Amino acid sequence: MLRIAIQAKGRLNEQSIDLLSEAGIRVAESKRKLISRAEGFPLEVLYLRDDDIPQAVSMGVADLGIVGLNEVAEKGFPVEQIMDLGFGGCRLSLAVPKTTAYEGLAFFRGRRVATSYPNILARYFAEKGIEAEIHTIEGSVEIAPAVGMADGIFDIVSSGGTLISNGLVEVEKVLFSEAVLIACPGLDSDKRRETEQLTFRLNSILDSRGMKYVLMNLPKERLGDAIRILPGMRSPTVLPLAQEGWCSIHAVISQDQLWERIERLKEIGAEGILILALENMIR
Repeated sequence: MLRIAIQAKGRLNEQSIDLLSEAGIRVAESKRKLISRAEGFPLEVLYLRDDDIPQAVSMGVADLGIVGLNEVAEKGFPVEQIMDLGFGGCRLSLAVPKTTAYEGLAFFRGRRVATSYPNILARYFAEKGIEAEIHTIEGSVEIAPAVGMADGIFDIVSSGGTLISNGLVEVEKVLFSEAVLIACPGLDSDKRRETEQLTFRLNSILDSRGMKYVLMNLPKERLGDAIRILPGMRSPTVLPLAQEGWCSIHAVISQDQLWERIERLKEIGAEGILILALENMIR
């Protein structure tokens, strides 16, 4: 049985449980529990603070973990990054007061920067040849310039609304992050096999996102035109209809291409077009 560590509360907790649920794995809410048993897959769920997950996985306390890439990069524990999970997107950025005359990274030389991610920032400044004072604080990093603790900050940015409300402006994007699945490097063969089974389920869900299943009827004489328009995992599926001279075409189309392709298909005579959501897609 695998043990997976997820965030005990917050947005990543909810999105992790939702993803596992889509994979047929039912997980109880933490509600002060440390460990719970999942249904639908041989899995235990360990509820931890997000910044404790990389260490727990590295030590083998948990076999797997769902955590932000920013925490993996900051903690630096040896773990295997198995796959990106497509949620929890954010970035780690440098920001300064909006009244600052910022002209580039040289601004930070000899300045104090407040952050909860000192290791990532130290590596970045070292790569850029910037010597600055990194002041580590927990909690509300964004207030540091306003109270005179720092000249700038290095923190998580999602929409940028928190920066604006605190009179700050983003000046350098350093690291783009999202939730990732990580694994203990020392997993035995049985647990690696179970991990492959789990990632198979997760990939089928992620591959289906942003995709639509499209069915339509079309005159057979325009089939070649339709095949040139339509994508497919190999090629569109074509089925005969009872009505002579007509066929049915089934294809998977990405959401961002959907309406342009539909318009072109209507121009060549497609009708009875159905557009369905995809839950899973197994390649």
